[in-house]
Amino acid sequence: MAKCSVCGKGVVFGHNVSHSNRKTNRTWKPNIRRVKAVVSGTPKTVCVCSKCLRSGKVTRV
Repeated sequence: MAKCSVCGKGVVFGHNVSHSNRKTNRTWKPNIRRVKAVVSGTPKTVCVCSKCLRSGKVTRV
């Protein structure tokens, strides 16, 4: 599942819009990484987006 366990960021839906203004469905997926992090004092493997990793919301093991 493409969802961050820290901030809850997930898949976003929208449209591809061509030059002739035809619209087709598309998705934007978050940059999810499986990392070993400290969760409530114990190391666990969690799925975290790269923004949460960069901002320091997760402490890696």
